[in-house]
Amino acid sequence: MLKFVVKRLTYSIPVLLGILVVTFGLARAIPGDPCLAVLGERATEDICDAFFRRNGLNEPLPVQLLIYMRNFAQGDLGDSLRFHRPVADLLVERLPTTVELGAYALLFAISVGVPLGVLSAYRHKTALDVGTMIGANIGVSMPVFWLGLMLAYLFAVLLKDTPFALPPSGRLTPGSTPVPFFLAHGLVAEGEEPLGILIFLSRIHTLNAILTLNGELLVDALRHLILPAVAVGTIPLAIIARMSRSSVLEVLNQDYVRTARAKGLRESVVVGKHALKNAMLPVITVIGLNFGLVISGAVLTETIFSLTGVGRTLVDSITSRDYTLVQGFTVVIAAGFVLINMAVDIFYGYLDPRIRFN
Repeated sequence: MLKFVVKRLTYSIPVLLGILVVTFGLARAIPGDPCLAVLGERATEDICDAFFRRNGLNEPLPVQLLIYMRNFAQGDLGDSLRFHRPVADLLVERLPTTVELGAYALLFAISVGVPLGVLSAYRHKTALDVGTMIGANIGVSMPVFWLGLMLAYLFAVLLKDTPFALPPSGRLTPGSTPVPFFLAHGLVAEGEEPLGILIFLSRIHTLNAILTLNGELLVDALRHLILPAVAVGTIPLAIIARMSRSSVLEVLNQDYVRTARAKGLRESVVVGKHALKNAMLPVITVIGLNFGLVISGAVLTETIFSLTGVGRTLVDSITSRDYTLVQGFTVVIAAGFVLINMAVDIFYGYLDPRIRFN
């Protein structure tokens, strides 16, 4: 297993470098002047010359690429042209929003999509099967931005002042100042600079609420996550449900399933233990691929629900020609894809003992 993980991580290095080079070229192919985009009316010729020299943009593109790759190899993602802050600090500040949103969106998609797909396959050609597939087709056809707006209108406007009302924006109720878990438990002394990983984890509000045993914060954070998580997770849910249905249908017709039934095993054991485990291989693959859908859906969802995460920041950095921020965020997202795909491959070995890692 360790050998497999090391090999996959080694193979991912050229992939990440290739993504870095492509992103570097595409970012600079965007029409427009970064100095004008960042400084606006204050951008004079002299100020822009100083801006380009200060950020190394006056060098030839191959030289800029080599300098950036050298700094990247040393763990330096550079400074944002727009915010004048290290990209790593912006990642620690804004990535937790997207991670939390994506995690709950995928949890919603998996916990609802897989059972619906299994029930649809087990009740093949019944009203439940037809209704589930119609719902899945509708779900995969709804644009994320439209669904987000409709959910916000329904639960924040039509159901306002009812027990079903939900907040339409933000991560927490305005005025909330949660205490980071590393301060609550004395992991970092007052006035001491905490590690970046501690700041990152504390900004995942549901995790911070659990670690500090703050039930009020947990409920508040979950209420703010429901609408954006449902908006982002609906399309993956529909895809997972359809894949689960087709995979379970195929497995239920296999000889070993008929043998299990002939032995007199309970139907729940036949489906849950024998059929479902073997049917999950393609479903796990789809779940891993839907990580990309969650990230792309988060771009619009974060804008609609006023969430300052990676998606919204990435769009803003593209429009403002913030090359360094675009490159840093893109490489981190690509690294996330690599890790998710590796986790999917490892999970294959758990589901199917015939798979061996070399």
